[in-house]
Amino acid sequence: MQLHLDLLSPPCRSLYLFAEALKIPYEFRLVDLLAGQQYSEEFGKLNLVKKAPVLEDGSFVLSESTAILQYLVQKCSVADHWFPAELQQRARVDEYLSWQHLNLRSHCSKVFLLRLMHRPLMGSEAPKDKLDATLEDMKQSLDLLEEKFLQDKPFIVGNKISVADLVAMVEMMQPLGVGVDPFQGRPKLTAWRDRVKKELGVKLVDQAHEALLDSSGLQQKMQNNTELQKLKPMFLKYFR
Repeated sequence: MQLHLDLLSPPCRSLYLFAEALKIPYEFRLVDLLAGQQYSEEFGKLNLVKKAPVLEDGSFVLSESTAILQYLVQKCSVADHWFPAELQQRARVDEYLSWQHLNLRSHCSKVFLLRLMHRPLMGSEAPKDKLDATLEDMKQSLDLLEEKFLQDKPFIVGNKISVADLVAMVEMMQPLGVGVDPFQGRPKLTAWRDRVKKELGVKLVDQAHEALLDSSGLQQKMQNNTELQKLKPMFLKYFR
């Protein structure tokens, strides 16, 4: 089984952490997203959507990180708490995974992309009003994560970690790569993040985020990126 990943991507990190923490055998295949490798002809044959992550299991190819997570849960017979069999608990996981795409994931990613890519792609810093609006959207999503999904529970579904916690945590880490701390002033979410890291393995989580949190390395990669213009259509579409 192969996983095509780039650890700068939160959905890719969720799969990497899940597979590593649960010792699921797989082969790591790097897709350098900032170099535009997802737009290559070879990768396009694997995934017409031209996005990572992608799973290959023999002749079976699957995209979309949450679908891959659920596939791995069932294929590898992991502990039930990751994606509970009990109807209402599973529905809570599905509820979070359905919500996060256009909310926490979208808003955290937009903060990251505006701060990292606006200058090299557009020749100027991101407009203050656009960045402020994006930060406000992220704040509202964080409020909902805290008040609706987590509430006073140790984890999103209850007393045990699930894939919902894993997906939420990697998304919240993304703005840290550009100097924005979503956990600042949020002790409940900070304590929850630390519980998630402990369940997965603190060293593993830190290792998975090394490239993201290396701000000087990220900036250097952007400056030396001869393929950067391949990303401009995606960037403009995202912020049109």
